[in-house]
Amino acid sequence: MDGRSAEPGRDDAAPGERGGHAIPAMLQRAPDNLEPPFSALDGFITPVDRFFVRSHFEVPRIDPDAWRLSVEGTVERPFEIGLDELRRMPARTQAALLECSGNGRIYLETTQVGIRWGLGGVGNAEWTGVPLADLLNRAGVRPGAVEVILEGADAGEHGPPQHETPGRIAYARSLPLARAMSPEVILAFRMNGEDLPAPHGRPVRAIVPGWYGMASVKWLRRIVVVDRPFHGFFQTMEYAVWERRDGLATLEPVSEAQVKAQIARPAPHEIVPRGTTYRVFGAAWAGEALVERVEFSGDGGASWTSARLLGEPVRYAWRLWECEWDVPVQPGGRVLMARATDDAGRSQASERDPDLRDAAISHVLPIEVEVR
Repeated sequence: MDGRSAEPGRDDAAPGERGGHAIPAMLQRAPDNLEPPFSALDGFITPVDRFFVRSHFEVPRIDPDAWRLSVEGTVERPFEIGLDELRRMPARTQAALLECSGNGRIYLETTQVGIRWGLGGVGNAEWTGVPLADLLNRAGVRPGAVEVILEGADAGEHGPPQHETPGRIAYARSLPLARAMSPEVILAFRMNGEDLPAPHGRPVRAIVPGWYGMASVKWLRRIVVVDRPFHGFFQTMEYAVWERRDGLATLEPVSEAQVKAQIARPAPHEIVPRGTTYRVFGAAWAGEALVERVEFSGDGGASWTSARLLGEPVRYAWRLWECEWDVPVQPGGRVLMARATDDAGRSQASERDPDLRDAAISHVLPIEVEVR
């Protein structure tokens, strides 16, 4: 079966759906942050209207005809480029998953200041754009350069009162130079074959496959090559996790997405008919690696069975999976779980690592359902 056409084969509507259409939940307004129900998963590619929206500031108003992108910093030949010229450059189209690093935050035990994402802060789309490396090569990166900062046109004052911000700031993240030069890191202007919608970064956004979504900066306006590490607000105060070295803890930027499996159906708190065989369906991903296997548990992790992977593996994209669950005859609450292992042998953690703060939520998540 081709992973691009794998269907869950269901007729019933899960919570958050009506008439077969996903209804995105408004998690925050002004700026708008939207989460579609993960239970709407029904194929390899996520339609644009079912793709989550994560914004830190209001969507900037940009005239594509007047838009300019500057490439500057530690380069020999700084320049600007417009949308028409960018579109004339050799482009590539690739499937890539984006996951908000806070996806699944409602499963954290301690109170978090970030947006309370459920399971829907993830999607898989086809992106078309120009490799970032082509623009960096045109500019001529100077010796000594270490990082590439991607700055968006979205800006404002950000964060709760306990976060001291330097007044108005733009959203910006950096990539190590080696990652920025990877051919799959692109400046995308199309999503699923259409021009980027404004909430997803029109006219141009970065796509950094295999990394959490905060690296794929939207509404790009500047690319700045630097000769020292970038310590911007969204690089250090937010989207950073504790890393322990030689007994010392230091904050490091969130980067590669971790191996993870999620259950789409049954949806959380769905009523499942007792004594039936239910087709459990979901997706798994593994950052820059490939998903090797997925396991399912219908009894809260007491026992596990292998799920069937659907389609062919596509690097940087998710892998759909399914498993038949013999629903118990006895009614009552049940906890379902899924866990993934990648081709590097890394398995999804069973318990949450507190050093990850409120980001990179990749441990096994309990899906509670009711058997009746």
